[in-house]
This record gives sequence, C-alpha cells and structure tokens, in this order.
Amino acid sequence: MSGLCVTHTAGIFVVFFISVQSKSEGVCTKDVGSHSLKNCISFKKTLINPLIPALLLMFVSLQEEMDTSPMVASLLSSLANYSNLPQGSKEHEEAENNEAESSRKKPVKAPALGTLMGVYLPCIQNIFGVILFLRMTWLVGIGGVIGTFFIVFMCCSTTMLTAISMSAIATNGVVPAGGSYYMISRSLGPEFGGAVGICFYLGTTFAGAMYILGAIELLLIYIAPKAAIFPLEGLEGAEAEAALLNNMRVYGTILLTSMATVVFVGVKYVNKLALVFLACVILSILAVYAGVIKTGIDAPEFPVCILGNRTLVWKSFDVCAKTVETANGTVTTQLWRMFCDSPFLNATCDKYFTANNVSQIQGIPGVTSGILADNLFGTYYEKGDLIAKKFTESAEDQDDPLTNSNRYVLADITSFFTLLVGIYFPSVTGIMAGSNRSGDLRDAQKSIPIGTIAAICTTSFVYMSSVVLFGACIEGVVLRDKFGEGVHGNLVIGTLAWPSPWVIVIGSFFSTCGAGLQSLTGAPRLMQAIAKDGIVPALRIFGHGKANGEPTWSLLLTACICEIGILIASLDAVAPILSMFFLMCYMFVNLACALQTLLRTPNWRPRFKFYHWALSFLGMSLCLTLMFLCSWYYAIIAMVIASSIYKYIEFAGAEKEWGDGIRGLSLSAARYALMRLEEGPPHTKNWRPQLLTLVSTDAEQNVEQPRLLSLTNQLKAGKGLTIVGTALEGTYLENSEQSQRALRKLMETEKVKGFCQVTVSSNLRDATSHLLQASGLGGLKHNAVLVSWPRNWRQGDEHQTWRNFVELVRETTAAHLALLVPKNISAFPSNGERFTEGHIDVWWIVHDGGMLMLLPFLLRQHKVWRKCKMRIFTVAQLDDNSIQMKKDLTTFLYHLRIDAMVEVVEMHDSDISAYTYEKTLVMEQRSQMLKQINLSKTEREREVRNPATPATPLTPAEEAKSPGEQIQMTWTEKCDGEPAKPPGAATPEGIKDIFNMKPNQSNVRRMHTALRLNEVIIKKSSEAKLVLLNMPGPPKNRTGDENYMEFLEVLTDGLNRVLLVRGGGREVITIYS
Repeated sequence: MSGLCVTHTAGIFVVFFISVQSKSEGVCTKDVGSHSLKNCISFKKTLINPLIPALLLMFVSLQEEMDTSPMVASLLSSLANYSNLPQGSKEHEEAENNEAESSRKKPVKAPALGTLMGVYLPCIQNIFGVILFLRMTWLVGIGGVIGTFFIVFMCCSTTMLTAISMSAIATNGVVPAGGSYYMISRSLGPEFGGAVGICFYLGTTFAGAMYILGAIELLLIYIAPKAAIFPLEGLEGAEAEAALLNNMRVYGTILLTSMATVVFVGVKYVNKLALVFLACVILSILAVYAGVIKTGIDAPEFPVCILGNRTLVWKSFDVCAKTVETANGTVTTQLWRMFCDSPFLNATCDKYFTANNVSQIQGIPGVTSGILADNLFGTYYEKGDLIAKKFTESAEDQDDPLTNSNRYVLADITSFFTLLVGIYFPSVTGIMAGSNRSGDLRDAQKSIPIGTIAAICTTSFVYMSSVVLFGACIEGVVLRDKFGEGVHGNLVIGTLAWPSPWVIVIGSFFSTCGAGLQSLTGAPRLMQAIAKDGIVPALRIFGHGKANGEPTWSLLLTACICEIGILIASLDAVAPILSMFFLMCYMFVNLACALQTLLRTPNWRPRFKFYHWALSFLGMSLCLTLMFLCSWYYAIIAMVIASSIYKYIEFAGAEKEWGDGIRGLSLSAARYALMRLEEGPPHTKNWRPQLLTLVSTDAEQNVEQPRLLSLTNQLKAGKGLTIVGTALEGTYLENSEQSQRALRKLMETEKVKGFCQVTVSSNLRDATSHLLQASGLGGLKHNAVLVSWPRNWRQGDEHQTWRNFVELVRETTAAHLALLVPKNISAFPSNGERFTEGHIDVWWIVHDGGMLMLLPFLLRQHKVWRKCKMRIFTVAQLDDNSIQMKKDLTTFLYHLRIDAMVEVVEMHDSDISAYTYEKTLVMEQRSQMLKQINLSKTEREREVRNPATPATPLTPAEEAKSPGEQIQMTWTEKCDGEPAKPPGAATPEGIKDIFNMKPNQSNVRRMHTALRLNEVIIKKSSEAKLVLLNMPGPPKNRTGDENYMEFLEVLTDGLNRVLLVRGGGREVITIYS
C-alpha cells in the first residue's frame, strides 16, 4: 500500500511518498519534524485511505497494478515505460538492445500492461490528432455549432458502435499479434481479412501522410514562415496556392525521409519519445480548456480588423484605422496606404475602402459574450469568396469587380457539408490502438473493452464540448479564418489557449510528428502480419526484414505510399482518402460481429456482453453512409480496391480454414437453399446438367479415363453441380481414402469444381447402383449421368462390364436421369487443346426433351469448342414434306436462340422403321442368335409380338407435348407407336401370327436400319469434331442385352468422337424467356 504523510514544520508543508512493502498493512517509514510515527500512521488512515477508491475510479489500471507494486511507484514506472507502439515493435527493440548481450544474459520480458497504459492512453493519443488543432475551429465556423455537433455526434457514434462490436470480437478468445487485422480475418475469412487488412494498412499509411502535412503546415504558417523555399510574399490567388503546396511537398518529403530513417534505425528511439508526444497532446487540450475558463473572467486581446463586413488580413499594418489623430493633425495609416495610391488624404482609394468604415472587433469575446447565437448555423463558401461578418451591412456595388483581394481573408476551398464530414472523420480514428497491442496486455479481454470505450467517451466529450465552447468563445469570422490571417497569423485555436498560443502551436507540432512516427511504425508491421499469413502471394516479400524481425521492405513500401499523400500536399484532400479506408475497416468489424451473433456459432461466446446484432448493423450502416457522405467517388474507388483484393485472394491466395463467420454463413445459406430446392423440381428455364461423372480406377487406384473429367469441365459452362464418383469392390476401410485422394487430385488437375464420392460394396454392380442412388443431398441431386462406353466389351473377360453398363442405362431410365455416353473417350480433346474450325453434328432422330440441342450450346461456351459450328441433321421419310420440315426446324432453332445449320436427310421408310436396339445380323444368323441367347418359347413370342417403334422425328408443333405425352422408344413398343400389351395379355391370334412369321423377319429390319443410318452419318459427318446421337433405351428382356450393345456398336462404327445422349423424360430447353 502507498501512504502519504503530510507534516507542517516552520510553516512549510513537506510531502513524502512512503512506500510500504507489506500488502496487509502500511507503515510510515519516516518521521518528519515533531510528529511521531504513531501520529503519521493515524493521519494516513483517517485522511488518505478514503481517497483511494476515488483514485481507483479515475485510473482503471491502478487496481490491477496495486497487487504487484506500490500505487505511486506503479504509476511512475508505467509512465516511464509507456509506449504507443503496436505489438511487435517492442520485441524488435528488445532484439536490438540484446543483440550483443544475448550470449551473456537472457532478455528480460517487459511487464504486461494494464488498461490505462496499454489501451486507454494509446487510444487517447491516437484519436486526438492534427484535425483537432488545425481544422476544428474552421469546421465550427463553416458548419455552425449545430451542423458540426451533428457531424461530431454521428462520427463518434460510429466509432462507439464499432468499439462495441470490436470488444465482442476481442473478448471471444485470445487475440494474438495482428490486432484488428487478426480479428477481421479470423471472423470473416482470409478473403475479407486480407482485403480489409490492406485497406486498414492504406488508411494507416495515408494517416501518416496527413500527420506529416499537418506538421509542415504548422511549421511553415505558424512557427517559421520565413523558412518557405517558395516565398509567398507578393503572390495572389493560384500562384500563392501553388507556392504553398510546393513548399508542403518539399518539406513533407524531407520530414518523411527523416521519420522513415528514425524508424529504420530502431523503434527504441520512437518508443523513448512516446511519453513526450502524449504529454504534448494532453497539455495542449488542457491549455484550451484553461483558456476557455479564462475568457469568462478576462477575455484575451485578439482584435480583428473589419472593413465594412469583410475581414482584413492583419499582416502589413499596425493600426486598424484609416487615419489617426496626432499632435500634428490627422495622419493616414499603413492600412490607408494598402488601399490608396498615396499616403495623402486626397489620394485615390479603392471604392469599397472609401465607401465603408473600418472597425475593430474582439476575436475572442469570451464564453459569456453570447456570441454562440451568431455561430449556431453554418456559412458555406465557394473558393475565393470573402470571409464576411454576419449581420453587418456594407456599402458595395455588386457590379464592381473585387480589387485588392489579397488584402482580405478569402475561402481557400469550396466548402459543403459532406466535405466537412470527410475532413473531420480522421479525428475519431485510432480506436484500434488497444486491440493492436493485445499481446502486450495482461488481460486483453478485460482491458480492450474498458480502455477503448473509456477513451472514446473521453475524446467524444472533448470534441463535443469543443464544438460548443469554440462557438461560444470565438467570433465567427475568426472561426471561418482557416489560417488565422485575421488574427496576426496566429493559429486560431492557439488564440484561445492559456497561457500562450505557443503552447498549442508547439504542442500540436510535436504531437503530429509523434503521430506520424507511430503511423510509420505501425503500418509496416500490419503489412508484415498480412504477408506472413501468406494469403496474398504477391505480398510475401514484405514479410521479410532485418535479423531482429524489423519489417524493412514493408517500411520502404509504406514510405512510398505515404509519399503519394505528401505529393497531394493538401490536408483537406488527404483526409477523405484515409477516411474511406478506416470506414471500410470499421464497417467490416461491425459486419463480423453481426454475422457471428446471428449465426449463433457454438464458438461465439464473448465475455463482453453489452453487444447486439442490431447495434452492429447500425454501426455498419453508419460507416457505409459516412463513406458516401465523405466522397462518393472515393467510396467507390475504395470498394473497387477491396473487391479486387478479395477476388485476387480468392483465386490466387492460400486456402485457410480459420473457422470464420463467412463459412458459417455459407452453411446457413446452403441449408436454406437446399430446403427451397425441396419445394419442387426446377423450371425448364433453370435446368442445367447436374452431372454425376462415373469413372473407374485400376488396381493402383488411378483413374482410367482422365479425359472424362475434361469433358465434364467442358460441359460445365452451364455451371451447376458436379459429382465425380467411382464404385469399388471390396471393403470401405481398405479402399476409400486412397481413391478419394486420387479423384480429388485429378479434379484439381482438370480444374473441375465439384465434389468427389467413393462407394464401396462387395460387388461392382451394387456399388454403382448405390452411387447412383445416394449421390447428392436433398433437392441438390444430379439429373444427368456421364459414363464412358465400355471398351473391349466383346472380350470374354469383360462380360460383366458391359452387363453392368446396360443395367446402369436401365437404372438411369427408371430414375428419370439423362444419360451421356462418350464413345472413344481417349480421342476427346483435353482442356488445353483448341479447335480452330470444324463442326459439332447433331443427329436428331427422336425427340429427347431438347438435350441434343442444349449440349452443343454448352460445349461451345468452352474455349476448346468455341470455334466449332453446330449442324443439325434430321431424318425424313419419303412421304414427309422435307422443305416444310427444314423451315419448321429453322424457325424452332431461331426461337431457341441457337445458331445452327439445318439439313434434312431423306430415307426410305423401310430404312428407318426399325430404329431399334438389336444386333445387326444377316438373315441366316437369326436362328443361331436365338440359340445363343437361349430364349424360351414365351420370350420368343414376346420378341416377335413386340416389334420396335419407327423413329420419325417430331416437328416443332409436336414438341409442345408434355414429357408425359411423349413416346419413349423402348424395345417393347410396337412399330406403329402404340404401347405394347403386357405379356399376360397375349391372344391366340397373336401367338398364331408369331409362329406364322419367318424367324428372321424383324431382325432383318433392325440390321438394315443400323447399317443405313451408319452409312448416312459417316457420309455427312465423317469430318465432324463431335457427333451427338440419340441413344435408345435397352430392352426390358435382359436376354437381348448383347444385341443392344451390338446395335449401338454398329450404329457408331467408323466415327471418331461420338456422344450418345438419352433424355431424362422432361423438357430441358424452351423458347420462352
């Protein structure tokens, strides 16, 4: 405990700090004068101890530090070790100090910081800045007390709401190095984290430029005007403005180089000056409040000279009068000589000077003067307008041009409300200073919320009270005089300070220099943290530095970007730029908190309980509003920059899984979408191939048909779902993981975005069936199956392979799934190949819901097939009107918005009437084939009784039928298109007809069809890059499976690339929008 013994000896009060080592009780170690030790202890107990709770309330951190060291000693020690550097700087400093001594002793770890030293004071120092000292009075004068108070309240509310959200995130677990970047990236994911982190870095960098420009403005205008390299004397208008900006650029570059050198040499030098910079800020603010109190007692003498109602630049004259009375009579003044051509009373003078009187008013009338009423409302100016006193008449001719403009105080920029918002907002940034140092805090989860919110409350009170006090103490023309030209070139806020304006000028100069150093120290470390995370590959070089970890390359980049702000050279132009980046950062902090709260993730358990998603959304809305209020075009540029970084990280960055809120949002959105998909099948307009690609693997679990995935990728111009699956024979524990890795690797190689699935069963047929049934989730299931044609199916050892294939065709038909079967898949192009010319030929024999039309369109969206043209062939019988059919089909394609050439191929009815699915045989092979497949008598009767359906193409008018009305051609349908009777419905007459038929009669028809069609296709499409054909369904009678395979083989014989297509029984393309 610390005790205070106060004694009185010979009329002199002597104060001693008495330190007591025991925590349980305090003991006075020193007796002074005639007082005994007992009296000293009694005095301490009765007078001093009751003050301790009040002291604890004022200084939050002392409660923590009293447990380890005496109260006063702790405070002095903390102040001596005070640092406003971000986390990581101290480690670099220690590494420098201990570099030579590392072999002799271990570095002593710096003591952990409490709330006061670790959060509250750094936030105070970062929030109070150059805007308060250089622009606050001007903001009040231009915007009025009411307008400026509203701006301050809105900005402070934004930072308070952001601090609440930040406190919730910061107390939801341990926040290591990285501060705000870490919080955003771990809450919103690497893409958002990187984008916002870089925006925060740019904001901090431009803040350094703003502080440097503020320091140079203080130096060249208020401290040492004679130091200007480009002199301003005698210049007017644009020339004077250009000279000032050039001075700012030269001196700003010099100061930036000096600061960057100091930071490069070592952060320990910046650290040693931290307490000095903090003292400058606090003393400057206290001086302003002291001056306000003094104006109520005795207003300072800061006269302002007014000609008519125009404010004069008080620089080249001494007396605010046209003439003065002396013993020798009336004598003209220096002011007279400024507006007249001679010092004599009969001189020719400026018309406005002659017509108006000169008056002197008090620039600081005082807090009790009632001037507040005149300053309540704003006065906005165009660039070059005169700063005039309100409610004062003047004699002037509106037609007379303005002369001697350099004698008056003029508006240097065009002012409007949103400009004031952009200029003011940087003065409330800096709330992240505590979170940036989270690793140095003893208890970050306690200190960050208390320290940050207390700092915002303190600074908000200072800003809001300053608005009212400035309006109540300072004359309006002085407030609107940005550079104090009407008050002898003094800093306007300095005229209010006590005991001297130089307290503010010097204090604000050192505080802005300190803030600039801190920005140049903090920004490189933020860039280094982003680079080391590895989420932006292009920035990895900036993660390297000196041996002690100092970010040399990041410092160089920061200095270069900061120089851009220096070259802009205008504090009023740079302020809105950094406002954009800070507002975007704050907006995403609020978004992160709101998302985590609404998603209710199990890990979201902040210790800080005073938050709500509505407050976070309000803060986010305020940030977005302020962005567009400050500058809509800067806001758009900032968003474009952030979006570009987001997309770059998304495509080129390293994939990180941080358990972020965006992943949780994706899960919630996916669940919601899946539930919506359950409501019903998608409309025809929304149909797209959701592919289940079935691949086979060899004994080493390598994919046998990699080109199948290439074709999958080329078909995905329609986006949608892709599942790459394989069926394995064996046990799940032995085979699944290796196959999963092989599939995933091949998908990455072929750039197929989708999911992989492995199904293992005791036999391959069941595994394939399970894969077909179980793939997908809810309404997000596959609607098409892509499987390769079985190679070498005629070989004896591949007997089961083709039987599995035919069963798969049956299952897809039963499940109403479309089926795509590429033949000769090894001849299909890879994703790297390009066809510079050629055709994609579609042979439209049977209407299949439009699949044959849609697939070529999707293929041509891919760069492999983009140069190929589409041709559609349809078959007409002799009794059809071929000309009309071609015209109808051309019209139909026009309405479908598909560009294709149409050709009608005429064939005899006997050539196409048996477009069925049986092996092509000569007449003499019929009996041998029947013996081989061992058909029973009943099956033979069914075979003969159910001949195939003729394949007449549908006209566009017939296509309007619903899918249920369309005839699906199968082995068991009659030639005339009527459905066959069930097997049990055989009549004696039918059986009699069967036995009267010649055994090979229907088979001859089928073989003839396959041969003729194949001949025509080869004749027309032998040079085509791809041929698409209708794929008939298999026979219901499994004994005819081999005939079905043989029929398809003969039908596609001699073609290089063939894609057999079987529709799923529904329309997939429409002419309607």
